[in-house]
Amino acid sequence: MQPYSNNSRKKTVSEIVDTKKKGDKLVVLTAYDFSIASIIDKNDIDIILVGDSAGMVMLGYPNTRPVNMAEMLLFCRAVSNATNKAMISVDMPFGSYQKNIDEAISNAVKLIKAGADSVKVEGGEEIFDRIKAIVDVGIPVMGHIGYKPQTSSMWNFSKAAGKTKESALKLLHDAKVIEKAGAFSIVLEMITTEVAEIITKNISIPTIGIGSGPACDGQVLVTYDMLGINQDFKPKFVKKYLDLNHLIATSVQTYSRDVKSGAFPSNDNIIHMDTKQYEEFLNEYGLRASK
Repeated sequence: MQPYSNNSRKKTVSEIVDTKKKGDKLVVLTAYDFSIASIIDKNDIDIILVGDSAGMVMLGYPNTRPVNMAEMLLFCRAVSNATNKAMISVDMPFGSYQKNIDEAISNAVKLIKAGADSVKVEGGEEIFDRIKAIVDVGIPVMGHIGYKPQTSSMWNFSKAAGKTKESALKLLHDAKVIEKAGAFSIVLEMITTEVAEIITKNISIPTIGIGSGPACDGQVLVTYDMLGINQDFKPKFVKKYLDLNHLIATSVQTYSRDVKSGAFPSNDNIIHMDTKQYEEFLNEYGLRASK
């Protein structure tokens, strides 16, 4: 982890919550490694989310369920080593908080020790006691309702939430329960914009939307999606700010051609030995310089 610096100060929970009162928008992006986190942290980002989406983006898993604590701890440490300003919130992976309260607290503590500033859990009323217990030991918690990648696909095929009155009422209820449990913010994923707006207006903690419309107090995107690295994943809610997939592919092709043609490395890319030292080296063994 980076040494403490008096010149750097992380975003605090109170500052994150105050953005809602001020009417400012929270800006959130994902990061899973040191290099990307370093770039993000040097810019105007409030929260870096070390999402369990790392399992899909970095490890090639088909969904987030296989991700384990050891993997999240590794991603967390990498991001923490690069981050001085943004709050780091880390997903607690599936199975790390469902079993019982003691295990939930223990795993949350492990993430904080690895560099997290807060943890994120998926679910509403059913995990009220987990959220409250983690908050009660002094660890900030970010909630997550709507489409819940860890479990939603096992229950239905529709990702969008809040399309019916019953669904809308359940979402609002869960948001209020999460607020009561002590969470400092809630991610709203794939919730209809109307319901997301009602939730945002009826709770005191910030909502962070992903595919849930502009009324949320903030927005989060997976950085790899926003940069256009993953060409196969094109959800409606993602705005691609760069086609990095094309740029990387073009660079790789150019590199391959340069190596095969001998254009790389050129004289600009090599290290030369001192001429006198080189001559002495050759004379020592009776060698001849290559032409």
